[in-house]
Amino acid sequence: MNIIGHFINGHVIDDAARTQAVYNPSTGEEAKQVALASAETVEQAISIAAQAFPSWRDTPVIKRARVMFQFKALLEQHAEQICALIGQEHGKIAHDAMGELQRGIENVEYACGAAEFLKGEYSKNVGPDIDSWSEFQPLGVVAGITPFNFPAMVPLWMFPMALVCGNCFILKPSERDPSPALYIAQLLKQAGLPDGVFAVVNGDRVAVDTLLHDPRIQAISFVGSTPVAEYIYQTATATGKRCQALGGAKNHAIIMPDADLDNVVNSLLGAAFGSSGERCMALSVAVAVGDEIADQVIEKLSAEIKKLKFGAYSDASNDFGPVITAAHRDKVVGYINSAEQQGANIVVDGRHAQVAGYEQGFYVGPTLIDAVTAQMTSYQEEIFGPVLQIMRVANMQEAMQLINDHEYGNGTCIYTRDGEAARYFSTHIQVGMVGINIPLPVPVAYHSFGGWKRSLFGDLSAYGPDGARFYTRRKTITQRWPAATLREGKQFSMPTLN
Repeated sequence: MNIIGHFINGHVIDDAARTQAVYNPSTGEEAKQVALASAETVEQAISIAAQAFPSWRDTPVIKRARVMFQFKALLEQHAEQICALIGQEHGKIAHDAMGELQRGIENVEYACGAAEFLKGEYSKNVGPDIDSWSEFQPLGVVAGITPFNFPAMVPLWMFPMALVCGNCFILKPSERDPSPALYIAQLLKQAGLPDGVFAVVNGDRVAVDTLLHDPRIQAISFVGSTPVAEYIYQTATATGKRCQALGGAKNHAIIMPDADLDNVVNSLLGAAFGSSGERCMALSVAVAVGDEIADQVIEKLSAEIKKLKFGAYSDASNDFGPVITAAHRDKVVGYINSAEQQGANIVVDGRHAQVAGYEQGFYVGPTLIDAVTAQMTSYQEEIFGPVLQIMRVANMQEAMQLINDHEYGNGTCIYTRDGEAARYFSTHIQVGMVGINIPLPVPVAYHSFGGWKRSLFGDLSAYGPDGARFYTRRKTITQRWPAATLREGKQFSMPTLN
């Protein structure tokens, strides 16, 4: 059986003392094994990166950007191969995988502009013959730990920006679907990146803890569940590292009485069930303002859900595929069970989903649950599956209070034709990413991605302008060249530069 190794110093290497199964979620079969890196292997990658850093740091920024330009072209040329790997190991349908990759490529495009956003600021004559300027210098060796749900896009949120800023980067992708990252690493080498500047180490907690505790790692980016994000953030900052850790979500959509319900239903279908709901921006809760609106939405949703097609990644006509593992399937089903036990109404039940010819695959069908309350476990926790819950409230204020009271503050949206309501909502809602008639308000690459509350640990969001600041540190220089004939006297008061 094929064993997926690591990418260190420009080469794929083996460290197969410990391995873990990689499954094809569509069939339920073990397809590959992934090597789980030892602490020694991770330290080797860090040592090589530390040696490569001085030369890469001193490479002119325009030359670093040219590597990104070439890398972008290679990603586009090999898009089908990357998407096939995503489908094989994650289960994502081809059209969804292509969308994931495109959003990742947009971050490479933004990184190509590094000569502009790294040029710093200059002020002449801040005092008599005194000039001052700032520079944005790289940190050194940095690392990223990425989740299974976006095996191409989330790594591309991190390392293109880190590299173009002059850092060296160690990527620890999810061990559940590691092949896309390894393939992309080889494209990066082909694009002209020097050996040692970028490494991929596959592994489990051993690899994570090694990155967290090695003093040569200057910063860590993480995307995943909130408990792990909290652990990553606390451990990284305790060891003196800069850290951004993106955690879980519970994304609500408020449906106002004036909303276009046909558009709302079409929007909710993709936002709730796309990628089997395994998105941190998935809309998992629809908050209907008024029982009449709730009843109409449920009636329309029920009819449309029955038309959805789910199955193997290889069938491009499917709307979505399986969840990542059998254990995750059972976890999602457990949340549906708990909602029913706590008094919710299962309107459309996906717990016993079967796909002809793929009976052992890890499938959960689209599920619609009504009469959900804030006290239910399925509402309080992130389900991360193809489950849409309906909540009923009397007015917009009650809906907003529900959202603001939740521990997560990742994404939200409102469906309305009322500009005043939309403006009030966007101003007062306590959530980091807000959509107005946009169900998945994922910022474009030249803005930044990040939630509030327990959805983000750290001061800076991911990618975009915040990404550039996260992977650099500002240095401000103030200088004067006094005339040779000028001899200054002693000065003991605070200098004012005037």
